[in-house]
Amino acid sequence: MVKVKNVPAARRRRKKVLKRTKGFRQGRSKLYKHAQQFAERANLYAWVSRRLKRRNFRRLWITRISAATKKNGISYSKFILGLKKANLSLNRKMLANLAVTDEPAFQKLTDIAKENLNLS
Repeated sequence: MVKVKNVPAARRRRKKVLKRTKGFRQGRSKLYKHAQQFAERANLYAWVSRRLKRRNFRRLWITRISAATKKNGISYSKFILGLKKANLSLNRKMLANLAVTDEPAFQKLTDIAKENLNLS
């Protein structure tokens, strides 16, 4: 007779992996060994994509800020430098949001940046 050890815990562990791979195609969602491999790979892709998402959003915000600053007659780099000299610490997400939704407020920020760079 075969001696079976740790049945409830092993079953729970396997079910957890199979639950994670629900929706994968063919044996990747039904066979434990394949499911385990592809769940691990899926986790790796998810980890990488979370980093790429942050990178892509930062690029989008910088592009939006750059477009709005050019519209107000100053370059992006000079705008950021002017804000740093004025001790205004707004992150790029907030600046991009202001550039898109509240143009008069962004215009005031560009004026402040110009004043601190003596570009007026």
